[in-house]
Amino acid sequence: MGFLALINAYTMRVCLSVAITEMVINTGASNPNDDSCSSVATILPNTTSIDATSDTSSSSSSRSSLPLYDWDEKLQGMILSSFYWGYVLTQVPGGLLAEKFGGKHTLGLGILSTAIFTLLTPIAVARGGPTALIVLRILMGLGEGTTFPSMNHLVAQWAPPSERSKIGSLVFAGTVAGTVTGNALSGILIHSYGWTSVFYFFGSLGVIWFTVFSLVCYSSPYEHPFISAKEKKYLTDSMSVHTHRNIPPTPWKHIFKSIPLWALTVAFVGQDWGTFTLTSDLPKYMHSVLKFSVKANGILSALPSLFMWLVSMLSSWIADWMINRDFMSRTNVRRMFTTVGFMGAAIFIISASYAGCNRTLVVILFVIAMATNGTVYPGMKVNALDLSPNYSGTILALANGIGALSGIATPYVVGVLTPDQTAEEWRIVFWIVFVFYAITNLIYLLYASGDVQKWNDPDFLIKSKLDQESNKGCNNANNKQTPISNYQLRRLSVH
Repeated sequence: MGFLALINAYTMRVCLSVAITEMVINTGASNPNDDSCSSVATILPNTTSIDATSDTSSSSSSRSSLPLYDWDEKLQGMILSSFYWGYVLTQVPGGLLAEKFGGKHTLGLGILSTAIFTLLTPIAVARGGPTALIVLRILMGLGEGTTFPSMNHLVAQWAPPSERSKIGSLVFAGTVAGTVTGNALSGILIHSYGWTSVFYFFGSLGVIWFTVFSLVCYSSPYEHPFISAKEKKYLTDSMSVHTHRNIPPTPWKHIFKSIPLWALTVAFVGQDWGTFTLTSDLPKYMHSVLKFSVKANGILSALPSLFMWLVSMLSSWIADWMINRDFMSRTNVRRMFTTVGFMGAAIFIISASYAGCNRTLVVILFVIAMATNGTVYPGMKVNALDLSPNYSGTILALANGIGALSGIATPYVVGVLTPDQTAEEWRIVFWIVFVFYAITNLIYLLYASGDVQKWNDPDFLIKSKLDQESNKGCNNANNKQTPISNYQLRRLSVH
C-alpha cells in the first residue's frame, strides 16, 4: 500500500507535464533558426505506433472540442513549479504530525486531498484560467507535502534494519513507477479522450486507494489488530534497539548540528534537481524538440523511469546483501550507490543532449541515465532511516523539503532558458543538471554516514536534558552547582 500510495502521488503530480503540451496553443519552437528535429521522422524504422506526428482522425476529433490556452513558456514553467510552493511548506509539519499521531492518517489524508484537487483541475482551469490552476496546484502540493515524511515514519515502524534497503527501496520506488504510469497512461488517455481525462482518471484512483488504505493499514505493528504474535515479536526484537514507542520531543538542536544529515540534505537537492527536471520537463523536450506525438511522448517519457524502477529493485537487494554479509559498511554502501546514481545520470544526460536528432540514440541515452540513477534508492533515499529511526519522519521532511525547492526552481529555469524550445537551449538545462549532480555527490561522499546518530537514543537525550537543567541551577554568585530537584528528575524521566 505504501508503494501504491507513492504511485498515486506521482501520477497526480506528473500528469500535468504531459497534459500541458496539449492544453496550450503552439508549444513548438517559433524561431526561424530552430535546430529542433524534423516532425516527420519516427523513433524506429517502419514503426507507426509511435510516429512523431501521426494521430487518428477519430482521436483528433475527440479532442478538438476541448479549450486551448495561450500560455508562454515562462507561464507554463510557473504553473509546473507552483505545486512545489505548497509542497515545501508541509514537509516538517507532516513529519511532526506522523511522529505524534502515526503515519496512517497523515499519509492518507494528504493523498486524499491531492486526489480531490486533481479531480477539480479541469473545472478550475475552465473557470479561472492559469491563476486558478496555480492556486489548485499549490493546494495539491500542501496535501502531498506530508507524503514522504509520513511514509518514512511508517517504513521505520515496519522495516527491520536487515531488510531496510529492500523494503525502503520498494516503497520509495513507487515514485518512479508513478512517473512511468503517469506519463504512459497520460499520453494514451489524452490521445483518446483529451487532456481533461487524465485528471479525472488519476484523481479517481487516488480516492480508491485512500478507501482501501483506511481499511487495511495501521501506523505500527502495535496497533494492528490482525498481526500474528510471531511477526510482532520479530519486529519488536529486531527494531527495539533503535526504534522506540515513547520518545522525547524532537531534538532540533542536535538535528541542526548533524553533519551527516546536512550531507543527506545536499544530496536531496542534487537528486531533486535532476529528477524534477526530467519528470516535469522531459515531456516538453520530447514534444517540442524531438517532435513526438502526444501518445509517443507519454510512452517514451515513461520509458526511462521504467528502467530506473527496475534498477532500483535490483540494486536494493544487492545493497542489503552487501551489508548483511559485511562485504561493505552501511555507510560505504550508501555512498557507493549514490555516486553511481548521480554520476551515471549526469554523464548520460549530457550525452543525450549532444545526440542531435537521432531519436533512437537520444531515448536510449535517457533510459541509461535514469536506469543508473535508480541506485540512489538503496543509497541516499533510505539514508534517513539509518540516521534516526525514531525521528525519520522529521529528518526526511527537513531534507526532502529543502530538496523540493528544486521543484520550484527547475520548471521556471527551463521556461526562462528555453523560450524557443531548441536543442541548444535545452543543452544548457542539461549542463546545469550535470553540475548539480557532481557537486552534491562530492559533498555526500565526504560527509555522509549510515550509522544511527547518538541523538536518536532517548537515554542520550534525557541525559543531555538533565545536564542542561543541572547547569541552569548553578549559582552565579559562588559558582556552586545546585542539585537538580526530584520534580525535575521525574519530569525528565517521563519524557
